[in-house]
Amino acid sequence: MNEILARWNDASFEAAAAQILPCCGSKAWAREMTVRRPFQDEAALMAASDDAWYKLNESDWIEAFQSHPRIGESTALNSSPNSATHGTSSLAWAKQEQKEVAEAGDAVKIALAKGNHEYERKFGRIFIVCATGRSATELLETLRQRLQNDPGTEFQEAAEQQRQITQIRLRKWLQG
Repeated sequence: MNEILARWNDASFEAAAAQILPCCGSKAWAREMTVRRPFQDEAALMAASDDAWYKLNESDWIEAFQSHPRIGESTALNSSPNSATHGTSSLAWAKQEQKEVAEAGDAVKIALAKGNHEYERKFGRIFIVCATGRSATELLETLRQRLQNDPGTEFQEAAEQQRQITQIRLRKWLQG
């Protein structure tokens, strides 16, 4: 069994929920994952994460969305000092996930900022996308495509993107 997972399985409820929260950003998800302990391996953790995610309500999903900075920015809407886990915070992960955006040219960064604001006006929340391994240009194109979605379709797409982000972050968390 993974050493981090073994320690987490043995942690108090409060400590365990706080440790896993940065992987998703939803307190309800973190509590549900903590209740489901112990996990024997990564596969069981990942399956439980998906199951817990799909059982959350919309306000829990929105809480998770708000734990992210906008694409191209470094501060989340609901940043908290309790976001650290094993030396890595949710915002540090976001910075790593968005490293291609940080290296993009000014024109792309400006277009992303404008697109982010247009998205927020249309959908009332920040644009959530799994940015890992994607260029700033790809993210901009995805943003423009998703601006064409109706609100219901887009909410489901944002939830799926958050699920993917959570899976990636869980793997990073398990690596320490």
